[in-house]
Amino acid sequence: MQYDVIIVGAGIVGLATCLQIQKNRPGLKVLLLEKEKQVGLHQTSHNSGVIHSGIYYRPGSFKAKCNRRGYGLLRSFCDQHEIFYEICGKIIVATRQKELSFLQTLYERGVKNGLAGLKKLGSAEIRDYEPAVAGLAGILVPETGIIEFGAVAEKFLEVIRKNGMEVVLGTPVKAVSRHSGIVVVATDTAAWQAKQLVTCGGLQSDRLALLTDRNLPVRIIPFRGEYYTLKPLSRKLVRNLVYPVPDPSFPFLGVHFTRMINGEVEAGPNAVLAFKREGYRKTDFDLKDTVDILKWPGFRKIAGKYWRQGAGEFYRSLYKKGFVKALRRLIPEIDESDLLPGGAGVRAQACGEDGRLLDDFYFLEEDRILHVCNAPSPAATASLAIGEYVAARVLAGLS
Repeated sequence: MQYDVIIVGAGIVGLATCLQIQKNRPGLKVLLLEKEKQVGLHQTSHNSGVIHSGIYYRPGSFKAKCNRRGYGLLRSFCDQHEIFYEICGKIIVATRQKELSFLQTLYERGVKNGLAGLKKLGSAEIRDYEPAVAGLAGILVPETGIIEFGAVAEKFLEVIRKNGMEVVLGTPVKAVSRHSGIVVVATDTAAWQAKQLVTCGGLQSDRLALLTDRNLPVRIIPFRGEYYTLKPLSRKLVRNLVYPVPDPSFPFLGVHFTRMINGEVEAGPNAVLAFKREGYRKTDFDLKDTVDILKWPGFRKIAGKYWRQGAGEFYRSLYKKGFVKALRRLIPEIDESDLLPGGAGVRAQACGEDGRLLDDFYFLEEDRILHVCNAPSPAATASLAIGEYVAARVLAGLS
């Protein structure tokens, strides 16, 4: 029951970390623990399946660096293991005069982040790429792609098992302690020892970090993103991916249209406060999850400042007309009858005590322990780069 490294969490980031540790130190004894009975069950498989190019992120930020590095690593892995993906491109569209300034900012960020082939579009040029889309101006982002990240996670698992790593599923971690330079990880039925511990808990990341740091300065606020899908006859309205200019004060991209790898077209998501961290239905509720949200000072500050925006998200969640109104900003001819109920995901968004929603990846390092505390989108695209960073930190602690 003694290991060199224990990794908690088998979402795409935890799996990628395992891969990068194996790649750089194949002789290590590594254990991967996951509370669910399968890998990648939550954020990894409940997303729109977009390979992000990295245009949105502040140049020099960890997100920007990991996105660009991870973009190449992901494509190389998929090419090597014959995982189907498509680099189809997308357009970002400004539909209001006030959005033009930030559209230019996005273009400049993309250039600084090293994106290839970016192209500014006028109103008429937008229709050359997406005939049903109306806008004042836009940006063509050729490097954006589509993929099934659940399939990527399964291939990650296959490779790490083939290379001899031990994987234990259906095993929630309940306690973490340190004794004489050894980290002890306990569940209801067993305890394991390791020289180094990494936690990649996604929606449970703050709770795992709180096992070792009661003064953790962030908490996870879950936001459910709900989707509709276009009826088969309506899919002709969207060729590839169509995004609005996002609100720069929020870490969300706004409702958009995404052609999926399976041929379907999704519309969404919104960003609704979820009353259960792993609740994918509107009616899902968990008392502990809700109390944890409400008692966090940072959430109360956000709610006080942005309650109007939050109310708007709930309105669009409850009333299809409101959702369709948002979609019509991009495609005016879209109608309620074009949309069928789709799936949903829950985003793990870290929030500081000051009410700030963290806009970058966030890691907490302690003696022999590294917690991945905030890894929302584009973490799936960036997973192998995040894993590369975490692996380097862990291996440095072993030397």
